[in-house]
Amino acid sequence: MSYRIDHSLKTLVPPKILLLDWHATLVDSLEAMYRAIDDLLPQFDELGLLGRLAPEELSKTPDDMKLVRFVRIFRRLHPKIRAERRVSRTDIFDALFGPDLEAISIAHKAFNNCYRDHYGAVSPFEEGTRERLLLLRKLGIKLGVPTNRSREFLGKEMRSLEGGSWIDLFDTTVCGDEVTHHKPAPDVLLKSIANLNATPGPDIWYLGDSRTDTIAAKEAGITSIFYNGAMWDWDWLEKIFPCSAQHPHKPDAVVDDLDSLLDLIQKVDGTEHTEIWAQRPERTPPRRKPAARIEPDWHPAVVDLTAPIFLLFDWHATLVDTLDAMYYAVDDMLPELDELGLTEHLVDPAQSKTPEDAKLVEHVRDYHQLHPKIKADRKISRTDIFEVLFGTDEEAKQIAHTAFNRHYRNHYGAVYPFEPGVKDMLIGLRALDLKLGVLTNRDREFFQHELAAVEDTGWSELFDTTVCGDDTALRKPHADPILKALENLHLLPGPEIWYIGDSTTDTIAAKRAGVTSVFFNGAQWDQQWLDKIFPGTPQHPHKPDVVVNDFGEFWALTLACRAARPRKGWSI
Repeated sequence: MSYRIDHSLKTLVPPKILLLDWHATLVDSLEAMYRAIDDLLPQFDELGLLGRLAPEELSKTPDDMKLVRFVRIFRRLHPKIRAERRVSRTDIFDALFGPDLEAISIAHKAFNNCYRDHYGAVSPFEEGTRERLLLLRKLGIKLGVPTNRSREFLGKEMRSLEGGSWIDLFDTTVCGDEVTHHKPAPDVLLKSIANLNATPGPDIWYLGDSRTDTIAAKEAGITSIFYNGAMWDWDWLEKIFPCSAQHPHKPDAVVDDLDSLLDLIQKVDGTEHTEIWAQRPERTPPRRKPAARIEPDWHPAVVDLTAPIFLLFDWHATLVDTLDAMYYAVDDMLPELDELGLTEHLVDPAQSKTPEDAKLVEHVRDYHQLHPKIKADRKISRTDIFEVLFGTDEEAKQIAHTAFNRHYRNHYGAVYPFEPGVKDMLIGLRALDLKLGVLTNRDREFFQHELAAVEDTGWSELFDTTVCGDDTALRKPHADPILKALENLHLLPGPEIWYIGDSTTDTIAAKRAGVTSVFFNGAQWDQQWLDKIFPGTPQHPHKPDVVVNDFGEFWALTLACRAARPRKGWSI
């Protein structure tokens, strides 16, 4: 089925030239593309690209905003993008860098270096693509492929595709390394048009699957046909093409598949070429939508919580981002396991909570370093790492924390709000007459520096109490730090005390202390993973009371609970 966006069907001019995007329009090379991006994103720091990420407030959609934030913090694609496999490399770079063409160019060049390790195997995106392209040629339509692919990759992929039989289908091909700027700049389109001795106009159509394809077509002054290969819903298309002053570009039409494209061309072609249209290939079965990512079902909308009187926040990976320094220090500390006498205290992998935990223990035992996937994902805290490695052995964990602190002293200092607007949220919570606190396994030496350094002016005045790892005999996941925070404010444990943290140890500590556990899902785990790390078994019984994916959800949850379930006083 094809859809109109802006005008009536009569305004479309039959195409004399049809330009077609390559990846995710004509061919499927998604797996290689995503693997290359997985390799690229951890290099953003050394490439100087982290500081060039677009401000979140300039993002086109909430998902773009989450992508920018997730890459900044975790150097990984947002799990929703990885799971649904709908977004192109070009759209990813457009979301990450906005109008910064130089940064986009650096990213594309670095991507090519990574893609070289993965590319080669491609297949038609749809069954019967070649037959439909042959029909278009019989109609007298010239065909071209403008792509952000480098010539090195496009050439090999074309030669490998169905015995190289696609090569003669196209009158021109233009690659990203043959022009000054990649899409969304119109350079590859304009060069393709020039190669065909034509000038831009409505009789040149460009079929592409990404927002950047639409922008490039509109900037080139030609007709934009959006190929909805990812099977986006209509509401989503309206979101990504808002037609606002900041984002004015919309496609002229949307097609779900190549049969829909042929329908559209046949309608505007009228009674022309009747004999050729009679040779049209039989329709292929409709494609299925990608499986949607399963979001957590411990959602704020379905919980019944007592309104809070005291909000106690974890520090690292909840309120602030200090991941780089933490991982550097763990990297420095693990090679010392033997001399610290800790290797013999590693848990038996058979006793691990999950298969992933068992693999972590085995890798650390064998190599005295974190498994590369742990460092690549950047989702697990130092405390959780030590819990996985040493289990209930408090003496071993204390030795590990002490060694970590020695190395952390060489790396700590840089600290950033986990999300934009965290300080404003904390100020807003205080305005609701709520008490606020911070609880962290950080030693006070480090925490005090970070608390004073965040956003230059610090956040010291925002909290009524702070408890650090060296303030109590036992650290999280024991209840002692939470109970210490309550003691400081003359409060008793109860459901109106909320502890907000990003790790399993935070949830265990909250449950042991008898307070409400709010799991901050900043790492964007899906429901399947949450069920793994909170299995609710006799051996691992503790589950959070609610999951929030960001502080927007947390703010809404707090307000909803205050409105629906007025708080009770629990002070002593």
